[in-house]
Amino acid sequence: MRSVDLIQKKRDGGELTASELTFLIDGYSRGDIPDYQLSAWAMAVFFQGMTPRETAALTLAMANSGDQVDLGPISGIKVDKHSTGGVGDKTTLILAPLVASVGIPVAKMSGRGLGHTGGTIDKLESIEGFRTELSREKFMNQVNEIGLAVIGQSGNLAPADKKLYALRDVTATVESIPLIASSVMSKKIAAGADAIVLDVKTGSGAFMKTLEDSELLAQAMVNIGTEVGRNTAAVISDMDQPLGFAIGNALEVQESIETLKGNGPDDLTELCLTLGAHMVVLGGKSKTVEEAKQLLRDQLANGAALAKFKAFLAAQGGDAEVVDDYSKLPQAPAIIEVTATASGFVNVIEAEQLGLAAMLLGAGRATKDATIDYAVGVTLRKKVGDAVEAGETLALLHVREEDASAQEVAERVRLAYTIRADRPEPRPLLLSVITADGITRYN
Repeated sequence: MRSVDLIQKKRDGGELTASELTFLIDGYSRGDIPDYQLSAWAMAVFFQGMTPRETAALTLAMANSGDQVDLGPISGIKVDKHSTGGVGDKTTLILAPLVASVGIPVAKMSGRGLGHTGGTIDKLESIEGFRTELSREKFMNQVNEIGLAVIGQSGNLAPADKKLYALRDVTATVESIPLIASSVMSKKIAAGADAIVLDVKTGSGAFMKTLEDSELLAQAMVNIGTEVGRNTAAVISDMDQPLGFAIGNALEVQESIETLKGNGPDDLTELCLTLGAHMVVLGGKSKTVEEAKQLLRDQLANGAALAKFKAFLAAQGGDAEVVDDYSKLPQAPAIIEVTATASGFVNVIEAEQLGLAAMLLGAGRATKDATIDYAVGVTLRKKVGDAVEAGETLALLHVREEDASAQEVAERVRLAYTIRADRPEPRPLLLSVITADGITRYN
């Protein structure tokens, strides 16, 4: 078998077999196939695409390139969740204890963030004492004991994907739906879950900017899950404005706790209930999504989800008292008010600009080696559709210093808001659900 023949086959629109894809991925991982040949193959995929069977085979080849997590010692159906990312996306902090509170084991490996705010692991580490590194035995035992554990992702989980992504990043082949789908799903499959729920964002603050592309990506990932025997569902949700009101690590932790107390923002609560309901159905605890949603609402109302979160924090060394005393979370020394320059209604909030603003304050990483400031970030006071008067507060910046650079960020936040005389039409948060049975659109 020669890599040049496989490049030509894909260039000409052919379908590669599982053994051919394994040959390419294994050879590239070992260094036997050079960058320039895999670059040529990736570009051929970019233009020719891949069949569902090819994409599933590529995913398995990458998943098999490193560690395979065996969750067999954990009782029950293990359901994982993945988000394609967005601004203010803190759903895992809510979903993990909420779903675990109804008896579905959540054994989750999460990553750190690179971009506007930290990842789930960074957010959790803003809680004093919280440990994200557990032994395999401790990880399994904790899930069996309290139903929940979240740890940092293994450095050897799907290493071929990491190497291939770095190559795609410098060869203009990132925006290939089969390659994106296989990248996401290779890590989820290697992590050992029995079923997977995907939160695929769409809009200005998301990687996929259009609903059409988001649905194509979701369908590709669901197809992969189906092909490899993992029950998979995807929910398409709006990211044309930030999710909830908080952007920044400790700020998002506080908003997540408020949501677990039943006091969270409507959009964040609704998304978590929907994603959680699909997890509950795939986990075998409810037959319908609506029945599962009501079950989760009850867990928020009766305090069971919050109690599970406190037990989770304590089990991993975190200060569980933050649940009742937010002063125990990192606090920014100064706050800058961003005010409106005109009266009217908020028509647009450029989510990506707000995410960038949070990163510039120190809430995220511009490079892998950057240090995160857990305390800083942005808290919105106005969302799309809200009425606003000139001089009224649009957002609060939580900053280290009220210096010139912080004022520049404040101006960036102000410019991210578009205020017009007319109130905009309500924008749906939930757009569609994709399963092995097809697409169901909410509107």
